[in-house]
Amino acid sequence: MSGPDVAILIPTLRRPAELERALRSIFAQTGVQGRIAAIVVADNDPDGTAAPVVQALTAGSPAPLVYHHVPRPGVATARNAALGQTSAPLIAFLDDDEVASPGWLAALLEAQALTGADVVFSPIAGRAPTARPWLRPYLERFFGRAGPETTGLIEDSFGCGASLMVRATALPGSAPFDASADQSGGEDDALFAALRARGGRFAWAAEAGVEEYAPAHRATLSYALARAFAYGQGPSQTAARARDWPAVARWMAVGAAQATIFGLAALVLTLVLSPRRADLLDRAARGLGKLFWMKGLEPNFYGTRELERLKTKRA
Repeated sequence: MSGPDVAILIPTLRRPAELERALRSIFAQTGVQGRIAAIVVADNDPDGTAAPVVQALTAGSPAPLVYHHVPRPGVATARNAALGQTSAPLIAFLDDDEVASPGWLAALLEAQALTGADVVFSPIAGRAPTARPWLRPYLERFFGRAGPETTGLIEDSFGCGASLMVRATALPGSAPFDASADQSGGEDDALFAALRARGGRFAWAAEAGVEEYAPAHRATLSYALARAFAYGQGPSQTAARARDWPAVARWMAVGAAQATIFGLAALVLTLVLSPRRADLLDRAARGLGKLFWMKGLEPNFYGTRELERLKTKRA
């Protein structure tokens, strides 16, 4: 058994109940005795509202539980700041709305050792308990993450949440996440695109189960389609950052075709109130994102926008 070599990082923004649930799922991990070097909570709320949660749970933590206040709202900034609180060579990320199964971390570590990958991703089961019944299956797929049935190397990358990364290769420098994506997200897409260009490898840990719970304000079709649009922007924006304009043109052409074909199909299904219209609207939105990828058109879901929404809710 190795010594403490993995840190678990949890960025959080004014979700005390969800943070406690996520932390308790980390405390319940099995098969990793002596491996966890630290659990770092990066509190991205200027008011520091996560501090009481961390303080209350510190005594029950199986590893050093580190609280770090990051008052400038932004998902990339929070992740970079959390990285600065640990020197562990392996870094696991868990979002504050996620719940790890007891064998999650052990399965990630086993998959990394087996494959030698730079990044290992977990399957995610989406949960949308407040969604409308007809919409819930789509939303639970949307907030979930599906992959191969067996553990091994994969070609595609996913989001940063519920993943394990080799710090030396996947997280270079003191601020590997691009803070310009603080409000819109997509900082993990840029990170993984750069890693792929350097010859990095990705893997899937089929047994590393995680649940992700969509809060009520996100368990809506409008929110999911805005996110789908932003996801669709990813390939075009990545090509634009590389100044690969032929690739940008190809992605825009693909997006135009997707938006037209799936948009028309969605219109037909909407007229007959078919639940399948949500999936087709999603694909049309992703097509539009590829077409309208330009700076300034990115929807904002994180950082200041999320903080404003939470303050309005509290008021």
